[in-house]
Amino acid sequence: MAVMKVIEVLANSEKSWEDATRKAVKQAAKSVKHIKSVYVQSQSAVVDGDNVTEFRVNVKITFEVK
Repeated sequence: MAVMKVIEVLANSEKSWEDATRKAVKQAAKSVKHIKSVYVQSQSAVVDGDNVTEFRVNVKITFEVK
């Protein structure tokens, strides 16, 4: 039986929510091994005038504890 653990990570991107999610996983993978999934808990954006300038995600990353 595998033991799983979940951490919460915040990330941002100037491109998209998908890019922010990828950045969150890539950054977490620097210190956490055996990542199995990512769940996007919430999304938000920063607006300047009539332009979206930043996409933000709050994700939960699940990884296996070995």
